[in-house]
Amino acid sequence: MQFAALACAALLASQALHAQTWPSRPITILVTTTPGTGIDLLARTIGQKLIERWGSGVAVDNRPGASGNIARDAVARAAPDGHTLLMTPTSFITNLAVNRDVGFDPVKSFAPVSLLATGTLALVASRDTPAQSATELVALARARPGVLNYASAGNGTIQHLSMELFKLEAGIDMTHVPYKSNGPAYNDIVGNRINAMITTINTSVPYVQGGKMKLLAVLSSERSPLYPSIPTFAELGFPKLQVYTWYAMLTPAKVPVEIIVKLNAEVNAILGLAEVRELLDKQGLVPVGGPAARLADLIRLELERWPRVVASAGIKAD
Repeated sequence: MQFAALACAALLASQALHAQTWPSRPITILVTTTPGTGIDLLARTIGQKLIERWGSGVAVDNRPGASGNIARDAVARAAPDGHTLLMTPTSFITNLAVNRDVGFDPVKSFAPVSLLATGTLALVASRDTPAQSATELVALARARPGVLNYASAGNGTIQHLSMELFKLEAGIDMTHVPYKSNGPAYNDIVGNRINAMITTINTSVPYVQGGKMKLLAVLSSERSPLYPSIPTFAELGFPKLQVYTWYAMLTPAKVPVEIIVKLNAEVNAILGLAEVRELLDKQGLVPVGGPAARLADLIRLELERWPRVVASAGIKAD
């Protein structure tokens, strides 16, 4: 027992030393998407602020592909010394709900650092779809099962799974039309070839304000300040339809806790800066931060939620 106590003390002392000397070389932030996306913007903003705070190098490495799994796999296999970080959006979990054979475990292979920001999702419809509210769309879909269609930015994306959750909770049937990105999907909603879509509210703003599509409901816990007259799904009787796009920072598993705590504190301080909050606001993102446990809790929630939706809808990996 004395030996075990001494070993534990030695381990704690070693971890404390790691935290004091970390970072001892430039840090690499691997991003799961191409440059210019929301998570890439966050990575570059936080990376630059870390450089300013530490006076040491931080490099952003974009590794898109395989729905983000190329970057995730690289981080999962990296040395657990805190010098390799992962920046990933919601697809970290939604992709796994569709394709479980990815070579890593979202809980065992990573250590959560911070839930960085969230974005509000909204249900939109084309101008010619004869529904002026989410309630009317539900009634229309029930009267015409399988006739109405909806778009997504791809099979297994948060837009796709959120709509399938909507179908499941509302007891309706609508036909999925997957696209490779939001742009073509928006074009077909504006052209009245698609009836509806769940998408990020900030990207839908110019279309809604231009009268090219209708905003029916938001999937957040509270009404959006962008459209305070639009109800939440919870207000309409669908409390389980609270879904966000989210952006997170993680490290490889087994990174010393002291390093996680130190990095979390740095990120929280950066997210609290007025200039950073203003930048995120322009992107329709809400900074979150808080303890690493907040991200761990969200990951557990998402891991429980989406496999049920995928199984119910019979969604298969492309």
